Amino acid sequence: MWWMMNETGGNYSSKKSDDLCSNVCGQESSQVLGMSRISCILRGLDVKTCIFMFAIIPMCTLGIYIHGQKISYFLRPLWEKPPKPFNVIPHYYQENVSMENLCKLHGWGVREYPRRVYDAVLFSNEIELLTVRWKELYPYITEFVLLESNSTFSGLPKPLVFSSNRVQFKFVEQRLTYGTIGGRFKKGENPFIEEAYQRVALDRLLKIAGITDDDLLIMSDVDEIPSAHTINLLRWCDQVPSILHLQLKNYLYSFEFLLDEKSWRASVHRYQSGKTRYAHYRQSNDMLADSGWHCSFCFRRISDFIFKMKAYSHNDRVRFSHYLSPERIQKVICKGADLFDMMPEEYTFKEIIGKMGPIPHSYSAVHLPAFILENADKYKFLLPGNCMRQR
Repeated sequence: MWWMMNETGGNYSSKKSDDLCSNVCGQESSQVLGMSRISCILRGLDVKTCIFMFAIIPMCTLGIYIHGQKISYFLRPLWEKPPKPFNVIPHYYQENVSMENLCKLHGWGVREYPRRVYDAVLFSNEIELLTVRWKELYPYITEFVLLESNSTFSGLPKPLVFSSNRVQFKFVEQRLTYGTIGGRFKKGENPFIEEAYQRVALDRLLKIAGITDDDLLIMSDVDEIPSAHTINLLRWCDQVPSILHLQLKNYLYSFEFLLDEKSWRASVHRYQSGKTRYAHYRQSNDMLADSGWHCSFCFRRISDFIFKMKAYSHNDRVRFSHYLSPERIQKVICKGADLFDMMPEEYTFKEIIGKMGPIPHSYSAVHLPAFILENADKYKFLLPGNCMRQR
């Protein structure tokens, strides 16, 4: 190695030179040994690159964190196709038309006597809507079946709300089968597992209630309310489909905010032992048009909104703690906006864009459950122009 020292005219160093810093900073590596490598590199970056690295990238990352769910829902049409359309059956009704003619208009025959009807629900805390539902359906229901758990779908403990308010429902007591079930309280479990567990228990409760083959069974959540005349039609008509979904008008917060008419999960079944299972998903291609109302998050008190946001199967939508602020919830209700700051759940860009922003106010209170209008002072929070809620 002595010839290398002679040719270079200096001492040889076995350490590799920092070519990056030498090239960038224009200095020999021996002169930058005391300089931070990061600061050396930064001296070689222009202003635009620095802005991109330390401003644009962090802002984009923060934006994705905050609005990632919105972006995902907006791009839904790119990877998910809409489900197969329902076979929508036209719905005919006028109070002065005979049942024989109404059944005939639907292409069905008329029975000599009506079928028995069972209305079965899982109950959480919707006292007001349960009252409206049972008052609407009361004339045509053989047995009301209600199951209540001491656990929410998300695994939170809850009081037995119906049990403590049972005195309010004396009008159905003679036709009520009420059951309770203990929650499993498994932390971190998918809420839909607990929900399925409770629906299986409801199947057992129906058998205790005495349901038999060819009885009609209404499967719907408490806030999915079939109209009385719809159930009367189905119990009197023959050749009704064995499973029939109900198209409901879809309201949010009250009957002031009509979102659309696309609620379809409610269904009516002609019960078959060993085959009929209580569920809340699509089970048929047939759907009867304009069959009732779905009033989602239609509560009297802000505290009930907060409870449901934390309790139901989609509780993961509460991504930030300020979503549960009572002041924010009140503003969202009166505006007709989304509690979870989400994009519309649609399958085409046209429908997504068409539903962006708050729901337009409706000032119609025509063809609503009769009990609400008969008791308007008590239930005015469900009527147009009354968005303010109790704490």
